[in-house]
Amino acid sequence: RQFIRKNDDASAQEILQKAEPQGPLMTLPPRVHNKETTSVSSKDLKKQEREAVQGEQGEGKEKRKLETIRPAPENPQSKAEPAAKTPVPEHLDKLSRAPGALSTRKTPMATEAVPAKKKVVQPTKSPASSPHPTTRRRQRLKASEFMSEPRWDFEEEYSLDMSSLPTNCSASVKIKASKSPWLQNIFLPNITLFLDSGRFTQSEWNRLEHFAPPFGFMELNQSLVQKVVTRFPPVRQQQLLLASLPTGYSKCITCAVVGNGGILNDSRVGREIDSHDYVFRLSGAVIKGYEQDVGTRTSFYGFTAFSLTQSILILGRRGFQHVPLGKDVRYLHFLEGTRDYEWLEAMFLNQTLAKTHLSWFRHRPQEAFRDALDLDRYLLLHPDFLRYMKNRFLRSKTLDTAHWRIYRPTTGALLLLTALHLCDKVSAYGFITEGHERFSDHYYDTSWKRLIFYINHDFRLERTVWKRLHDEGIIWLYQRPQSDKTKN
Repeated sequence: RQFIRKNDDASAQEILQKAEPQGPLMTLPPRVHNKETTSVSSKDLKKQEREAVQGEQGEGKEKRKLETIRPAPENPQSKAEPAAKTPVPEHLDKLSRAPGALSTRKTPMATEAVPAKKKVVQPTKSPASSPHPTTRRRQRLKASEFMSEPRWDFEEEYSLDMSSLPTNCSASVKIKASKSPWLQNIFLPNITLFLDSGRFTQSEWNRLEHFAPPFGFMELNQSLVQKVVTRFPPVRQQQLLLASLPTGYSKCITCAVVGNGGILNDSRVGREIDSHDYVFRLSGAVIKGYEQDVGTRTSFYGFTAFSLTQSILILGRRGFQHVPLGKDVRYLHFLEGTRDYEWLEAMFLNQTLAKTHLSWFRHRPQEAFRDALDLDRYLLLHPDFLRYMKNRFLRSKTLDTAHWRIYRPTTGALLLLTALHLCDKVSAYGFITEGHERFSDHYYDTSWKRLIFYINHDFRLERTVWKRLHDEGIIWLYQRPQSDKTKN
């Protein structure tokens, strides 16, 4: 495994020997519980986020032992370039970095969202890449100690898959990105996408513990994370769609990423969506009754533990009672924090989520998959990949305020950028565009609902990024004429 320090290494296409094939499909244990399902009212989004943060801060109070931090190979190219700082996409091609952790400690009186006062701290090397092994007692980092997102001098180090397959499609996103003045220095075609047992080590924990979830392991319970992650078999090839093609085949892999935006209501693009090689959906992907607008096929389903449980709770009576099913459907789990690892633990134990951050959800996680799930189709997104998407594509100004801890890109944004790294050609449907005010929040809304801009997401930034990707021909973004309106 290697880590990247220079952004101009994004075009590297080094190929190493492929990993040995893994064993047979792994399945989850048989059902052991059958408790009745009760209806629970939905909690306010901000309250959920606050509870999640508080829960994560309470984890891992056990005393730390002395640990030996082993060095990782240094990148021989040169010193690292500055890290991204500006949240405006137009300036992402001019990444800037400052050494060390840049955020100051948070004072007890800080209650409002104000720009963080920063000071330069002595540069801190990555625990996984220290030039000399050292033995020391490690102090556990806490998000509450920072007035804004801490920035480390190893912020732009990402795990790379040096066995990543190259594309044979001349019109591929990867080829276009390598020629784009904007993307050529920030797009990493061979970044590690998935977290599994083969990529979870003590040195990786030490490094990623500096970043708050979902971008790292800060404040998480190491025992819990290790217990669930090590159950997942190694992903043999990160570029799993390219790996599925016959050797030498030059077909361009086409993907449709379907968001849940109201712009799709009465759009009649369902057949167009289904014509792609692969179809990505997320969260409350209601299909019944909307086939003409959103299609019927599903190849990838993206979710967080919270988005899935909320979708089943709110949309269960509308037909969304479980995830999209099928022997070829792959599941992309974006790990937000403690509740996602608790979800995985309950899934493996085939138990309910009692005594967890999702205790109000009375189903067993396995019920959402109808008790038949192969682990080789259940994929965990790597924290490095999520941090890379945040740093280089969707770095919001919120990260420079006291509310930095609750910010993350929307699940739809993470799914779209994931498809951008798996597919050759990407079409995006149901995402925020200019003129979004004309449409309801979701395509399945029975009455018109205004899209609310919550502080934990940056919808304006995402709208700007999608438009620019569309204008540069990197993706195709579905947009409707100004005169076109939905039924709602």
